[in-house]
Amino acid sequence: MAADSSDPTAADDRDDTSPGGDTPEATTDQSATSSADASSTDSVAKPGTDADTDADDDDASTPYSPALIATAVALPIVLIVGVLVAAVIALRAPVEREPLALGPVPAPAADSPACQALLPALPADLGEYTKSTLVEPAPPATRAWQHPDGGEPIVLRCGLDRPLEFNRASPLTVIDGVKWFQVRDEMGKVGTWFAVDRETYIALTVPDGSGTDAIQTVSGVITANLPAREPTPGEL
Repeated sequence: MAADSSDPTAADDRDDTSPGGDTPEATTDQSATSSADASSTDSVAKPGTDADTDADDDDASTPYSPALIATAVALPIVLIVGVLVAAVIALRAPVEREPLALGPVPAPAADSPACQALLPALPADLGEYTKSTLVEPAPPATRAWQHPDGGEPIVLRCGLDRPLEFNRASPLTVIDGVKWFQVRDEMGKVGTWFAVDRETYIALTVPDGSGTDAIQTVSGVITANLPAREPTPGEL
């Protein structure tokens, strides 16, 4: 007897055993695999994403070249050295002194042969003191020297009168063949030495603390250019 095509049992058997048919479990596995592949594809870096940003950061953090670093370090050192050199040059540069003003002192023998022989023979320097320019009109037969930084000068005057303080009791000091009589000015902190054994009186005013170079040098010039004679002190 022929099978009834309308049998429901037969239809269910055919569905379960049809060739090439997939079970529900197999279908689910394929869907999961497809989702995983899509996620993997999305994770690939694209232009303009975080991967590019990291690359840019690496480029920005690239260290400077050694030459640029050396220049940056050396430049401040060069500037400091330049400032120090300029300061040393400024300290060593001679100070521009103002002309020195000296008051007049009676010098009746300023034009005497003795003064005319002495003044040209005086040196330009007396120890650390250098010849000063005098304000005109300058006193006759007068020379002056100052320290490079200024201050109290050394002053020589030739052709003076006999000092009032010089008398027979006055003590004399002999330096390089010249007899000197000293008068102290305590207020001005200076001492004036008078050469009293030449044709005319010569005064050398020396500030305290200037040393002995001036009196020794001038004594040598006087001895070399002016003949000695006996002093003629005043009465007591």
